[in-house]
Amino acid sequence: MKIHEYQAKSIFRRFNVPVPKGEVCFSAKEAAEVASRLGAGPYVVKAQIHAGGRGKGGGIKLARSVGEVESIAGQMLEMTLRTPQTGPEGRRVRRVLIEEGLDIAREIYLAVVLDRSQGLPVVMASSEGGVDIEEVARSAPEKILRVPVHAGFGLQPFQAQKLTYGLDLKAQADKATQLIGSLVRTYHETDASLAEINPSA
Repeated sequence: MKIHEYQAKSIFRRFNVPVPKGEVCFSAKEAAEVASRLGAGPYVVKAQIHAGGRGKGGGIKLARSVGEVESIAGQMLEMTLRTPQTGPEGRRVRRVLIEEGLDIAREIYLAVVLDRSQGLPVVMASSEGGVDIEEVARSAPEKILRVPVHAGFGLQPFQAQKLTYGLDLKAQADKATQLIGSLVRTYHETDASLAEINPSA
């Protein structure tokens, strides 16, 4: 079952995976109200469709004011968004996610996915967050770290250390380890086939 980004983030909050504050909206007026509740900008307006690559198709935009949020949301709602994953027919945007804008120093990719060849979940991580991870896998596979998670043992401390060091997060090792552990727990306890954050900042 595919779920929208805002639904995934609601699940992440339950498992203490840090995500930006935000709410889903179905109208431009509602988007402005949400932005007002979030406080001072900037804000991010995100089209909610079941496809990746939304930024490339104009489905993720930065807004500096509540008025700009309302204007962008109005343009985005009911547009047909085309991305590499939708095909030329695209998908109609019926809802948008309004989030607080964050000051981002680095973006990483983090996921837990079932490796069918091993029959085990695998934690995948990359310093190339915020971009098309499939393209990274094709062009620079060495930039993707993979660590299997055995059902009986869970993620081991030495595995978390391998990931945090491989991502050059030694200074944030405790927070990074907690984030990875929370994502693994989310994957297991929701019986997911994929738990992915791209990007995590």
